[in-house]
Amino acid sequence: MVLRLVCLTVINVFAALRLLPMSDHAKDAEILALRHQITVLEWQLGMARARFAAHDRAFLAALLVPLPREALRRLRLLVQPDTVLRWHRNLIKQRHARTCRPKRSGRPRTVRSIRVLVLRLARENPGWGYRRIHGELVVLRVTVAASTVWAIIRQAGIDPAPERATSTWAHFLCSQAEALLACDFFETVTLSGARLYVFAVIEHASRRVRVLGATTHPTATWAVQAAKNLAMDLEDADCRTRFMIRDRDGKYPAPFDAVLADAGINVVLSGIRMPRMNAIMERWVQTCRRELLDRTLIWNHRHLLRALREFKDFYNGHRPHQGIANARPLHPLPAPITDPDEMARINVRRRDRLGGTLHAYEHAA
Repeated sequence: MVLRLVCLTVINVFAALRLLPMSDHAKDAEILALRHQITVLEWQLGMARARFAAHDRAFLAALLVPLPREALRRLRLLVQPDTVLRWHRNLIKQRHARTCRPKRSGRPRTVRSIRVLVLRLARENPGWGYRRIHGELVVLRVTVAASTVWAIIRQAGIDPAPERATSTWAHFLCSQAEALLACDFFETVTLSGARLYVFAVIEHASRRVRVLGATTHPTATWAVQAAKNLAMDLEDADCRTRFMIRDRDGKYPAPFDAVLADAGINVVLSGIRMPRMNAIMERWVQTCRRELLDRTLIWNHRHLLRALREFKDFYNGHRPHQGIANARPLHPLPAPITDPDEMARINVRRRDRLGGTLHAYEHAA
């Protein structure tokens, strides 16, 4: 608006300079011609009203307000003289509002970093109320009132501590990942039609998989022996496991749980028809089917064990896992390559496993 008003002012200044050499007779003739044109426009508009832009209103108000009211009434305008005076009053109000803007009262707004920290503490600690969060901020030497912490939590729509402190199954799995194992039976069919049952165990923290065997008849004796092999394997690996998640399948006899209890491992049963309570194990079974069993023709029991052993080594030693930031279960995530010269010399080769069913990529020597 300001730029248009300046342009309009400059144009009319040059128009005023053009009027200086004109005689009074010529000016009177031009005025009469302009009045006649306005009359024609009024006839054509009829009941419609002419619309003026903001810069047009400002210019007309500044140009015509100095004239007496009687002179304004004698002028032939598209609007009423009172309308021009109202435009002028509105301009004065806007100018006064800009120059006399009242100062902001009340407390200053809390620093954004403090607000983010308060919401982070509330999100990471569901059992903490606003006073507990305020105490933690005091320890961190962050000066803020307890009422301010309460206001920040309330504005963010976070429920009070008693209402959001309910522990969920997902939260339990994350908090106890270092001490959790999960196991499951899954089946596959050979080319001869024989049905084989595979028993596997996975560690929640590292995602390391142990395939404990496969059998056509998962009897109680076979399951108990698999539990003993698992207990000895965990003891040799110095694995501090306290819980084993399994479903309510009848393949697990009572001695199976007894062997694990002797090793200090408590069995946690998942809900009936609730595979999400054993989601990590179920996800590995799906991965094994999609990447191995659905792409391999299993000849017999020996061939299945060899394929599973190869896939277990590939999964534990090479395949990245999204649940642990794309690291490998048995190896930490390597440092990224930042040297531009080294980036330009990248040479990656592919190593086929299981006849090309699995592809392992590594840097060439």
